[in-house]
This record gives sequence, structure tokens and C-alpha cells, in this order.
Amino acid sequence: MAATAITISPEDVQAGRTNERIPEPCVVVIFGASGDLTKRKLLPALFHLEQAGLLPEQFRIVGVARRDLGASFAEDMKSGILEFGGVKSEASKLGEFIAKVSYHAMNFDDDAGYSSLKSLLEKYDQEDGTKGNRLFYLAVAPEYFSDIIHRLGAHGMAQPEHGTTRVIIEKPFGHDLESARELNDDVNKVFDENQIFRIDHYLGKETVQNILVFRFANGIFEPIWNRNYVDHVQITAAESIGIEGRGPFYEKAGALRDVVQNHMMELLSFVCMEPPVSFDADAVRYEKVKVWRAIKPVDCASTVRGQYAAGEVDGKQVKGYREEDRVNPKSNTETFAAMKLEIENWRWAGVPFYLRAGKRLRKRATEITIQFNQPPMLLFDRTQRGTCTDIQPNLITMRIQPDEGISLRFGAKVPSPDMTVCPVNMDFNYAAAFGTSSANGYERLLLDAMLGDATLFAHRDGVEATWSLFTPVLESWAESAPKDFPNYPSGSWGPEQADELMRRDGRHWQKL
Repeated sequence: MAATAITISPEDVQAGRTNERIPEPCVVVIFGASGDLTKRKLLPALFHLEQAGLLPEQFRIVGVARRDLGASFAEDMKSGILEFGGVKSEASKLGEFIAKVSYHAMNFDDDAGYSSLKSLLEKYDQEDGTKGNRLFYLAVAPEYFSDIIHRLGAHGMAQPEHGTTRVIIEKPFGHDLESARELNDDVNKVFDENQIFRIDHYLGKETVQNILVFRFANGIFEPIWNRNYVDHVQITAAESIGIEGRGPFYEKAGALRDVVQNHMMELLSFVCMEPPVSFDADAVRYEKVKVWRAIKPVDCASTVRGQYAAGEVDGKQVKGYREEDRVNPKSNTETFAAMKLEIENWRWAGVPFYLRAGKRLRKRATEITIQFNQPPMLLFDRTQRGTCTDIQPNLITMRIQPDEGISLRFGAKVPSPDMTVCPVNMDFNYAAAFGTSSANGYERLLLDAMLGDATLFAHRDGVEATWSLFTPVLESWAESAPKDFPNYPSGSWGPEQADELMRRDGRHWQKL
């Protein structure tokens, strides 16, 4: 089925059912607009919203970066929408949308640049009726966050007399607990907490949001979603790619900072949280933070780190991490992290959670698997003859990407004179059910930010709670350099120690 953009029906439009999701007139200002994120994700997402009739008529986009791209920026963004947004060149509204895109060149530490930016935004208020409403998106390296925010405040663009102002900040939000607290304090000196939207693009994925729907909109699952029925939970975030030329960034980050502290903790919270009293931002955040604060201090003996060596991925020979461009040839940065976590609350006490994330693994896959307890009495003799007589535990697997869907594994009798039991899967596939979409997840997050809905964004309490879990691990790893790096070949499922982490509990990673 061909890719399609987000759509709403004419009936919905006529009935006014979309009105509550259309923001007030505003200007979206993207700092770092010359980077790939703007061209590949943000502009295609904003145009998808335009196609769906979810943007106000009075709307502008201003790209801000240091390079002088004024003459070519709008056309470059158009090419990005066509190439990465699943959009055809003859698409209606495209020309009108591009006409709303402009560019402002300035250095991020140049006060004169902020003054002229403020004048430009006030001009759009007068000419286009954007009413002083602003959404600033910081698509820049973390070292620029505090300076940009400070200067926005100093030039009167954070707390204006008219309109609303909000700011979206990309991850990583700090590199440990202390730096996260410092950054939170810096931002809160300029913006109120309800103006700050710390973005994690994983939360824009339909499959992630559907975890809550799966749990709380279906009466058959939630009663067994607890320690009485669940044996353990696995969460895997595997990538087959390497660091894609981002050596300097990855040398400072590593797998734990890049994926585990943010993406995987968000997935964990959706799996484990209690039902919120409502789906507004405060109620959902409250339940998520409760989960993170209930996690026992991480035992470093139950953690594994790895670094990929040369190997073969998808039939191609690839080099090891230490041979990548702009990477220290003796680097101890981890490209793989695995661990066992325990949540000390009434629902999950005694249920282990196993997490693993890595680059240059066998294939790209992000999945959550809930394995249920075996029945207390096995009526079917495991020693019977047959091909599938080993009774296997029931599983629910939620595939976040790329083959989005949910499967349920249960036992069924094979047609034969013998009582032969074999595991089978009941499978739901998003593409088959709803068709494929060119949406990239940023659509929902950008729209929510314009509306002031912070449900799918991180709060400072949550950021600090997750950093408090993993900062001791990072410090422990830094004190004892690994002696076996690189310790897994590209194209494998990571280091042998990750398998041993499961085996010593009598368990194993599920095949992906």
C-alpha cells in the first residue's frame, strides 16, 4: 500500500471535530535549521499537519542558523519534504506552505541577531496575524541550549506581554544528574515549567502511544498485567547501523546516555505505570515518575557494556567502532548496554526487567516482550513424541519498529492423533490494519507543543529521576575501563555477557 500522509475526513471537518486540535496562530522558530533534523523530520512533519488541516491559517516558520542560507533555504526545505515526507511535487498546499517558510542568519551568541529576530517576529505578527505566539525549537547541540535560552530571555522573547511562548528542547538533556539539574535550573530562570517541552521523538510513535491504549482500553489485559501473572519483561532497542559519522557526539554519549536513559525509560514507564486518573499531562507524568522512583538502585553487577568490532551486517562488511571517523582508536565508549532492573512497588515486586540497546546488531528492531508465568500444573507430558511437545510460556510482544504491531503467543494442539502442543502467534500488524503512513512521529509532538499539551513530553522531575538511576552506573563504568573492548562483532546480538545476564536467571533473550 502506498504511503499516505496524516488525513482527516471531510465529515470530521464539517462537524467541527478537528477544531479543538487546531492551534492558535503562531510562528515556529527553529534554531539549528541548517541541520538534517529540520529537513528530514521537522518540515515534513509540519507539512503533514498542513495537509491534515491541523495548522492555523496564520502560521509562519523561521529557520535560524549561522550559515547564510536565505536564498536557498525554502527550496531546500521543499526538497526535504518531497524526499523524506512521502509527498509528491504536485501535492496541494505545498506551494502555499513553502511561502510561509523564511530564514534568519545569526550566530547563537550574537545579541544583535536576537534583536533583529525579535523585530522579524513582530513584523509577522503585524502582517500575518500570528498574535505574538511563538514556539522555539532548539535543534542544536546541547552546549548551545543555555546560551540561546538566556538570550531569548534577555531580549524579551521568553515572557512576552502578548501571546504565548513555548520552547522545545531536543535530547540529550544533560549528560548526568548534576548537568541535568544545572540545565533545568538555567532553563527555569527564563521559562516557566509549563512553557518547556523536552522532546523524545519515541513518544511521537503511534506504537508507543498504543501501549497505553492496549493496556487501559482493553479489559482482558490489565487484570493480568502484574507480578501475579508476569514472569519477566524484556525491552530491546537494536540498531543495525553504526554511528553514521557522528563520532564526536557518540564519544561523549554512548549507548546508555543515547538510548537507555531516555527512550527505554519512557517505554518502561508506559509498560509499568498505574492507570492515570486522566490523560492530561500532570496525571500521566505523575504515574511515570512514580515508576522511575520505584526502581531499585542499579546493581552494576547486573549491567553489561559492549563495543562493536568489524563484522558483517546485511551482507556487507563493516568496520569496528574504533575505526569509525573521528573516534578515538582506543575508545572505551559503549555502543551496547544491557541491564536487569527491579521495580519495588505493589504491582511489579519480584518481576525482573531486562533491557538491552546497541548499534551494529543483527537487525533493526525495537520490541517489548511480556512473558507470563507457566501454568502451575502441566497436564501435557513434555516427553510425548511429536515435534512441538515442549510447552512454552505465553508472550505478548509489542513491536515498536520497524514491523509495527502486537503479537500474542499461546499453545495450540497440532491436528494429529497425539496430544501434541505447539506455540502459535496471533498477530496484529499496523500497516495491514490501517495502511502505511508517511508520518514520522514529530507530527503529534509538534502539534501538542503548539497546543500546550505536555503529556508526551518530559518534565524536569522525570529527567532527574532517570539520571539519578544511571549516573552511578556511568561513574562506576568510568572508574573501571573495560579490558575486552571491542567485545562483539558487528552483525551479532551483542556481547556474550548479555546472554549470560539472562542465563544466570534461567532465562534467555527472545529471538527478534
